[in-house]
Amino acid sequence: MCGICGFTGKKEERNSEILTAMMNKIIHRGPDSAGQYIDDGISLGFRRLSIIDLENGSQPMKNAAEDIVVVFNGEIYNYKEIKAELIEKGYKFQNNSDTECLIHGYEEYGTDLVKHLRGMFAFVIWDKKNKTAFGARDHFGIKPFYYSVINKNLVFGSEIKSILEYPGYEKSVNLEALQAYLTFQYSVLPETFFKGIFKLMPGHYMVFKDGKIDIKRYWEPTYEPEEGLTLDDWVNRIDEATKNSVDYHMISDVEVASLLSSGVDSSYLVARYSGTKTFTVGFENDGYAEIDYAKRLSKKLDLENYEKTITPEEYWKVLPSVQYHMDEPLADASCVALYFVDREAAKQVKVVLSGEGADEFFGGYNIYHEPFSLKPFKKIPKPIKAVMKGIASIAPNIKGKNYIIRGCTPLRKRFVGNAFRFNEKEVARVMKLPSGMPDKYIEKITGKFYDKAEKAGYDDVTKMQYIDMNFWLIGDILLKADKMSMAHSLESRVPFLDKELFETARKIPTEFKINDKTTKYAFRECANKYLPKEVASKKKLGFPVPIAKWLRQDDYYEKIKTAFNSENAKQFFNIDELNKLIDRHKAGKSDFSKKIWTVYMFLIWYDIYFGDAGIPETV
Repeated sequence: MCGICGFTGKKEERNSEILTAMMNKIIHRGPDSAGQYIDDGISLGFRRLSIIDLENGSQPMKNAAEDIVVVFNGEIYNYKEIKAELIEKGYKFQNNSDTECLIHGYEEYGTDLVKHLRGMFAFVIWDKKNKTAFGARDHFGIKPFYYSVINKNLVFGSEIKSILEYPGYEKSVNLEALQAYLTFQYSVLPETFFKGIFKLMPGHYMVFKDGKIDIKRYWEPTYEPEEGLTLDDWVNRIDEATKNSVDYHMISDVEVASLLSSGVDSSYLVARYSGTKTFTVGFENDGYAEIDYAKRLSKKLDLENYEKTITPEEYWKVLPSVQYHMDEPLADASCVALYFVDREAAKQVKVVLSGEGADEFFGGYNIYHEPFSLKPFKKIPKPIKAVMKGIASIAPNIKGKNYIIRGCTPLRKRFVGNAFRFNEKEVARVMKLPSGMPDKYIEKITGKFYDKAEKAGYDDVTKMQYIDMNFWLIGDILLKADKMSMAHSLESRVPFLDKELFETARKIPTEFKINDKTTKYAFRECANKYLPKEVASKKKLGFPVPIAKWLRQDDYYEKIKTAFNSENAKQFFNIDELNKLIDRHKAGKSDFSKKIWTVYMFLIWYDIYFGDAGIPETV
């Protein structure tokens, strides 16, 4: 695990100075050591967090001929198998790191190397003979990869803040990213909040040569239900595939611990892993406690549990640090809790397992129930539904209003992923849209993915999973997992997000994922083998944070109110609309906490990267 950065271009004396500045911005990703490689055509930087082959795994790493050089962030869990195959083909290895497999793998397979990898990764390989930079990102987007083309040079990094140090980049806010963020609560576009800086998307690789970039997709998640198997068959398949993945994710030359919440995902994970330590955080407020549960389960499984109770004061104090480390604004309130639990774990270990991905793989989100609850609307003709939706939309806040509206709205228009904050009309009312900027954008973002899902014949539940796999998982779940752990020099591994485990998950029929009583049906039955029944059947809660309650307290209300009426806010928003949101929420007329939080997180982020706040003291 580490941080990588670099750029193409002529070999010059100042390259080392530029590279050092880029590397210093991500020192938190790799405090153990640093390395540079500078030659005609390329400058590569590396910050290391030592996990595998502690003595010999330093980077940038070269082959014997010194014409292939790599910088790599992540872990290749099947590197021993790849190494054995390459040794049979005549390659000689100088160390026991997974990094060297990328070098010889590229020599043997070229860009097809990515098809052989099982793991989480973002890397760049410099091919000196051909003067090409080959970069790739893992299948699911576990590790981040940002890039820009500046003056015909490729500039890349594990975090955007590295690229900001490159001379020639002129910083400006991408308003299209802000518009979409207000709906999705995270940065959803390939182009980031920084105009001209992009994400290499999951399952993609790039080849950069002669000032031109060529990007191709090498893998994407698809679903193909396998019929004829019983519930017991699927339970056994899931359990076997999960244990296999967990075992691979335990490969390390340092201790591996695990995060533990009150949910079934992390609980099942710790029941199947061979470590001894778990880490948990919770809140003081009644109804949000995770700690008591984690202690009971850890005791039952004979594991040590370390906990941290987060006070409201602590939570609010670290918000600038969280948004700084995220690089782009994220309005998921749980990322702050993740910041704290990762900080506690980092005091004792370098690596933790975490339960991300199980909901997307096995159908765990409560909203996946919706196709069952909305079944009655399937029989109603479209013209009648249009009339019903119109009436319900203008009706007072009567019971069932939202149910009718959603039931009369096609899936592709009502579901953009697990988070839906402002709809297009609300965004147009709240945000100051520049002239010429279209106010319709959701279909442009999700449309082609719905087209693929419909062409593949997916049912509505599978369509929702497919959308979440391509948006929510990448832009929210995995990004916060990486950024919050690396903020504390901690490697977070996600065993459920394994390409071999997905081969099992993608074949599970919907009836064994979602029914009218539960989510993650087969997965929960699997967890039942190791956990108390009340745990395995526990309703999905996410990571509950009492934001709505806090925003009705005078001190936090005033803090938000000040931000909403700031000069920064006036640049982007109609502040009268913002004031209506916070005032109505304070009065208890409705719960607008998620909308308020979305705007507030953007304003904190903007003040750090474009305003007067600068880098927070606690980073």
